[in-house]
This record gives sequence, structure tokens and C-alpha cells, in this order.
Amino acid sequence: MPGSNIAFLNELLHSIGARISVKAEGTGRSSLPADQRLADACTELMRHAGEALQVAVARDALDAYGKLDRAGQADFFRSLLTDYSADPAAIRSAFGAWDKTQDEADLEALFRAVEPRRQTLLRRLNFAPGGTLQLVRMRADLLGLIREAPELRPLDADFGHLLASWFNRGFLVMRRIDWNTPAAILEKIVAYEAVHEIRDWDDLRRRLDPADRRCYGFFHPATGDEPLIFVEVALCRGIPDAIGPLLSDAHDVEEGEADSAVFYSISNCQPGLKGVSFGNFLIKQVVRDLSSQLPGLKNFVTLSPAPEFSGWLSKQTDPAAQSLSKELAEGGWQSDDAAIQRLAPQVHHWAARYFTQGKTASGAPVDPVARFHLGNGASAHRVNWPADLAAGALSRAHGVMINYLYEPERIEAQHEAFVTDGTVTCGPDLKRALRSQKATAE
Repeated sequence: MPGSNIAFLNELLHSIGARISVKAEGTGRSSLPADQRLADACTELMRHAGEALQVAVARDALDAYGKLDRAGQADFFRSLLTDYSADPAAIRSAFGAWDKTQDEADLEALFRAVEPRRQTLLRRLNFAPGGTLQLVRMRADLLGLIREAPELRPLDADFGHLLASWFNRGFLVMRRIDWNTPAAILEKIVAYEAVHEIRDWDDLRRRLDPADRRCYGFFHPATGDEPLIFVEVALCRGIPDAIGPLLSDAHDVEEGEADSAVFYSISNCQPGLKGVSFGNFLIKQVVRDLSSQLPGLKNFVTLSPAPEFSGWLSKQTDPAAQSLSKELAEGGWQSDDAAIQRLAPQVHHWAARYFTQGKTASGAPVDPVARFHLGNGASAHRVNWPADLAAGALSRAHGVMINYLYEPERIEAQHEAFVTDGTVTCGPDLKRALRSQKATAE
């Protein structure tokens, strides 16, 4: 069936569903408390009803969920966990049948028995117009509640399973975002920027309008103009070592003169899609597109923060690290060129150790940004200090930033080495910092 016909049928079902929903409101269901209205709607959704009716009921259910307070949300999630789980008797029966026959049909029946009923409910809630985005936000609510109620964690596996399927790479659409993009999307870019705050519309224009700036985002057909993730790019001569010039008014590089594309801000927009991978696909596609559009580009790098560096450094037992941590935390060096020159070798050395040797209990890099870029196949190219003197960057990282280098011909091999045995590929500058003999306090 042609895509236009499918779209027409979807719109028709939603239109019919909306009329049924209005009719249902007239019967008094809308006067029920939100929690009861939601429970009744979920029960009705699990019955075998026509799709148009399911659209209407799903819409009513999500509307009722939107009126719940935090306690009501927790009660709803507990209901999903207990009332919409799999049936143990059905699992035992299906497993027994499969264990006797090892038959593919019995295996399929076992799969059906094992799947919790709540996955069916979530799929049917997704029938509502705008349901996909509302379910993403519902999962964000769940993630917030899990911190207080860890017993709800198994429920997140169901959300994660469905959302990973609904938001796989095949459904994602990359769009360039510029100053001519509709204002509704630009407002979301301002709101969702998570790395370097966009202060006002003039600041936004500085990042989107000049010839040496690019911004790209992933969108999904089911979420409309809601970006899922976006990356801001600066075209430069050489690899930058500080964030200030990239965020300033000064733009003097024509796109044909640039030899470096710098990914200086990557923001995930939907907390409810945590764990669903977008960034690796986005960066790699941007690299491919820019390579074909601007063949003069030779370097594809980030200018990335080090959000855990100050905390990691303060926990090191080496006296040199302890002394350095104390002096950096006390401040004053920001306006003292002599102090910066004296401290630089120590900062570069310990930052290089942080990026390459700092590990979590599971053996992954302690730095979350490092986990992302190294997992994408980038190399740890160069430590930069002082690179960001904003208050937050001083508190979290003592002003340290790093360039991760994306080399298209090496991405896959470096990704495989990192995933297989944790190998962190380092550039020559970072290797020199690791070997530095000036890492002791003077």
C-alpha cells in the first residue's frame, strides 16, 4: 500500500478515535478521578476492540495519566508491574510444551507467554495521537521514580525494549537546523542545550547563522518537531583548544578555508530515551555529509568537557595529585599567567591519566563523555587547559577540556578495540602528557 494511503488511514483512524473520545467524555467517564479513569481505560485497552476505539481509549488513558501527581504516577507504575505481568502458569505450561517437542511453534508460544502483558498495554497506549512522545515522557517519569523506588526497575526494561525498537536508526531523520528553521524548533534547541547555555536569541543566532556554523538534529516521524538529539559544529582553521572563541561573536573563517569541523556541543533532548543510542549515528552521518560537501576538511574533532575530573583528582592518593587538586580548587590561577604556566604540565598529565586510566567499578572510563566518544570509535587526541573558565566547568573539571578525534578510516577498528578490550586510542599530544616527568608538585 502506498505511503500516502497509509498516512490517510492513520489520520482517519485518529479522527474517528477523537470523535469516539468526545462521545465517551459525554458519558461521564471524564468526571472520574484521574487514577480511576486511567485504570478503567487500561482495562478496556486490553480487551479485543476495534482499532478506532483503541485510539480513543488510549487517548483518554494518556490524558488521565497526565493529570496524576508523583504519588499517582508511582501507583500506576506499581500496577503495571504487578497487574500486567506475565502469567506464571502460562509460562510453565508453554515451557513444558517446548521442552518436550523443541518445536519452533512451541518456542513462539513460549515467547508469547513470557512477554509481560504490560508490553501489549504500552503498544496500545501508543495508538493515541502523539502517544509515542507521551510514552517517552512517561518513561522519564519512571526513571525519576526508580531512584526512590528501585523495585520499579524491572518495568524500565519493558519501556527500554519497546523504545529501542520504535527509535531504531531506520526511523530517524537527520535535519540541518539553521536560522531559517521554524521558531518552534529553535525554541526547543534553546531549551534543550545541555552543554553550553544559550543565553538569548542573539546567542542562538551566533551559533546557527554564520557561514562557519552548522547544527544537525535527529527527528522521528512519530514525534514531529521534537528533536531527539542535536550537535553544534564550528568550522575552523586548526583544532581549537578553548571554548570561549567558539562561543564568541568573532567568526572570520569562510567555509572553504576551514580544515577542521569541531563538534563542540551534543545535547540529548529526551530523558525518557536514555540508553537508546543516537549520538554515534548522528556524528558519523555528519562526518560523512560534511566530508562530501567540504572536501577541504581534514580533521573531525570534538571540544568536549571533562565533567568528573575535579572529583576524580581529589580522590587520588598520590601526593602530587592531592597538592594539585587543592591548588586548583583554591582558585586564583585563572588570572595568573605564571601560575598557569607552572601548573600546566601537571594538569595535562593528570587529566591524561583521568581520560585513559580512570575507571568505574565495571572497568568503563569514569568520564561519561569519554565513554560516549571512545565507544563511537574516536581517539583521545589532546588535553586542553585552561579551556573553559565558566563557573560550572571550573567546579566540575578545573577548566579542563579534551579533543576527541574522529578519523573515518579508523573509526570501526578503534570502536572494536575499545569494546573488545577497553583499548583507549591516544593521540601524540596525549601520549606525551602521560609520559611527562613534570607531574609532581613543585
